[in-house]
Amino acid sequence: MPVPVPRPRAMPAAESGQAQAESRPGIQAAQGQAPRGKAPSDTLTLLVIEDDPTGPPIVPEMLDSAGRPIRLRTARNLTEAERLLTHDVQCILLDLALPAPGRAAAEDDELAVLRHVLQLAPRHAVLALTASCDAERGAEAVRVGAQDYLFRDELDGRLLSRAIRYAVERKRSETAERRLTESRLRAQENARLERGLLPNPLLDGSSLRFAARYRPGRSRALLGGDFYDTVRTPDGTVHAMIGDVCGHGPDEAALGVELRIAWRALTLAGLCGDELLSTLQQVLEHERDNEEIFATLCTVDIAPDGRRAGLCLAGHPSPLIARPDRQAELLPYNNNGPALGLLPRARWPRMQVELGPAWSLMLYTDGLIEGRVGEGGERLGLEGMVELVRRRLAEGLGGEDLLRATVNEVRDLNGGELADDVAVVLLSRAP
Repeated sequence: MPVPVPRPRAMPAAESGQAQAESRPGIQAAQGQAPRGKAPSDTLTLLVIEDDPTGPPIVPEMLDSAGRPIRLRTARNLTEAERLLTHDVQCILLDLALPAPGRAAAEDDELAVLRHVLQLAPRHAVLALTASCDAERGAEAVRVGAQDYLFRDELDGRLLSRAIRYAVERKRSETAERRLTESRLRAQENARLERGLLPNPLLDGSSLRFAARYRPGRSRALLGGDFYDTVRTPDGTVHAMIGDVCGHGPDEAALGVELRIAWRALTLAGLCGDELLSTLQQVLEHERDNEEIFATLCTVDIAPDGRRAGLCLAGHPSPLIARPDRQAELLPYNNNGPALGLLPRARWPRMQVELGPAWSLMLYTDGLIEGRVGEGGERLGLEGMVELVRRRLAEGLGGEDLLRATVNEVRDLNGGELADDVAVVLLSRAP
């Protein structure tokens, strides 16, 4: 609150006319007329809303911190204030004695006029003007949303100009803090949503070991266009899936989640192989934004005894299998069908694969094989990935350690973070 000072003299008629002249550009702009001169962008403009502008002026001459006159505009009521509230107004000086819009509102709430102005000008600094005997009302105005309050009979040009600058800076600070808080809350909410959308494998009762790594290509994102899932059905069959929606933005991430959830529901309902993929393609066709969007997919259903599996590929690279008695290799992919969404009546043959008594099966997306190798720009490719995994297996790595080392080495060979999403799933069976 400003320190009480003697009431300044009334503004001379010449100065009053000058203040009215300074207000004319804002009035002309509000009425659609071009102002004669445009004030500099750093010049402070004050909109005064008082109920008796024809009486002695309540606002003395003021200078900003650079010694320039603060431009004034005067409104008799809220309707006129709304017309004068152009983009170049930084601060509003509101007389709390101004009649509120509506008699009932005035009777029920003595700050109704202030609340109306705050709704009218949510981005502007507001100074409340009240009588010196009504300090409590001024303090309540600050609690409601005003940046400060002043006493009508203690206005002084120097202190008022300082109060205006303070109110403007405080409003800017409050706005910046609010936006930062909103941004943090949105980021936290998005992170919680994305974490909730990642799969929770359903493998209760299975002897298979599960591990997964996921790295979205989007900066500061938790979820990309890649998706995976693993469930065990009541007959003891373990079903695993990994897929990739073309692109890696938020729309692709959302579509990937829809396909994953649809896959889980269809799998638990008893569908597999070509019937399941045909239904998933219908889901994709209905949910995608345009007909150019497609998704690759790899599904594996492992028999209850763990020694054999059915494999379906929809435009997706074949899984890698590692067994104790031979080198890691890719499963056959001769019957690879088209990606989902490319052909309206496509078919995806199911291949029977012998796994053996002990094995590790790695499903992955193409983000793992499309990274660069060295300065020449050559891709790692399938062969490079297989050799990399073989070396890590020879070091005795498995499970989470194998996936972590594999993804980190692919990233290091690329010379930094990978541009595409990466998802890797590892299912293992001990003898």
